[in-house]
Amino acid sequence: MLHISETEREAPPASVALTERGIEYQVFRHAGPVRSLEQAAAERGQRPEQVVRCILFRLGRDGVREWVMVATAGPGNVPWRALRSYLGRSRISMATPDEVLAVTGAPIGAVSPFTLRDDVRVLVEPEVASTEYVSLGSGVRGVAIVMRGADVLAALPDAELVSLRHQTEEEQG
Repeated sequence: MLHISETEREAPPASVALTERGIEYQVFRHAGPVRSLEQAAAERGQRPEQVVRCILFRLGRDGVREWVMVATAGPGNVPWRALRSYLGRSRISMATPDEVLAVTGAPIGAVSPFTLRDDVRVLVEPEVASTEYVSLGSGVRGVAIVMRGADVLAALPDAELVSLRHQTEEEQG
């Protein structure tokens, strides 16, 4: 895979972070607005399962907010029961658009796991890492990062690899 050079001014935040970490990637710029995961996949020459959504969740305990991002491949939902069980929490909620922007620095639809603050815990589903090539948010709407799935974990050394979608009902409790 070729690394596409861009000037610092044009480079989306994720590409700057990946370059600093020595991870290979490509930048893909959509010609117009992206309205669905399926459209994004088609324009990138990918299957929907290759598009990684980075979803931010809010956890609250004793008035303190904690943040967890789940990197999940494709159009399926993150199973809340499995996520609550894995985190050992009875209550979680999705971050609001304003919270997503404040915590990640990017609007919904452009969120990247590579530019997060240190206090955001990142969970990566195995399908992300086992897919040859995936695409993720770059920090800028209409611009994606395309890279090897295995390199997602290489770029996120503190991320937790966790299978949320494949837990049995017994495990989900």
